[in-house]
Amino acid sequence: MGGGEPISVQSMTKTDTRDTGRTVEQILRLEELGLSLIRCAVPDMEAARALGKIRERIHIPLAADIHFDFRLALEALEQGVDKLRLNPGNIREREKISQIARKAGEMGVPIRIGVNAGSLTEELRSKHGGITPEAMVESALEEAAVLESAGFGDIVISLKASDIPLTIKSYRLLAGKCPYPFHAGITEAGTLYPGSIRSAAGIGILLSEGLCDTIRVSLTADPAEEVRAGNLLLEALDLKKRGPLLISCPTCGRTEIDLFSLAAEVEKKLEKIKTPIRVAVMGCVVNGPGEAREADVGIAGGKGSGILFRQGQVVRTLSESELLSALMEEIERMEEEQEK
Repeated sequence: MGGGEPISVQSMTKTDTRDTGRTVEQILRLEELGLSLIRCAVPDMEAARALGKIRERIHIPLAADIHFDFRLALEALEQGVDKLRLNPGNIREREKISQIARKAGEMGVPIRIGVNAGSLTEELRSKHGGITPEAMVESALEEAAVLESAGFGDIVISLKASDIPLTIKSYRLLAGKCPYPFHAGITEAGTLYPGSIRSAAGIGILLSEGLCDTIRVSLTADPAEEVRAGNLLLEALDLKKRGPLLISCPTCGRTEIDLFSLAAEVEKKLEKIKTPIRVAVMGCVVNGPGEAREADVGIAGGKGSGILFRQGQVVRTLSESELLSALMEEIERMEEEQEK
């Protein structure tokens, strides 16, 4: 990550890490959606020892989320994890941090300094008059200095808060103060709908300013929704091309077909398509091949009928009941053409 590498989407398992079967099953499902890295909570030594079994059965890097007990980090390294996340707010002893750094350095495992607004020390809150960008940045740089003093420099930094302006100001303040890549997200963003919007607002600004190298959309929802939201956010900013992009009109009084249901069915079927392709589902001829001209393929409805178009040109006129199947057949044909 960093150094010109593509921005990656991360998520975190929501299973009990000690239940390796369910945890692996969840990770494998997320891999299919394009997840780049998965993080597991490590609340105790049993969970730490389970990481090796999990790592053996998945195909993407595994990060261990460590709080309070430095021994959990050491065990996670023994189990072969690919990355550690340390919270500088709850592992404070310099020698313990240095011990983790030395072992991680020997094993070639990077460390994320994961600053959380809610975990800032009382000392920093008092010094800066509360939870401020200055306090967040100082927490991160203090931890980085300890790691560096142990000869460790393979560092990633995150400065997460549920408050969007605080998060943005913190990353802006940190920029230029260190050479390390940034992981970004709005922590505790909320449930699926409001959480996705709040995350898009905060992460979107950071992405547009070049202030993050990896992202996580943190939702009170199935982690699959986090991965979908993260990929869609990158695609919306032309930072990632993976699979199809669905364009659909909001509908209006001109719409004479059930576009809500049709668009939902198309969206579901597109989950299995891997080719980067723009697909349009439009409600009428006004929003058909004209306004959706940039789409590779699409359908537009009329009264009980509709059209199939490709690169802005009408290919066929169809009954409403034929639109979905005709669209998917055309997409499959385009996939075959691209493979040749």
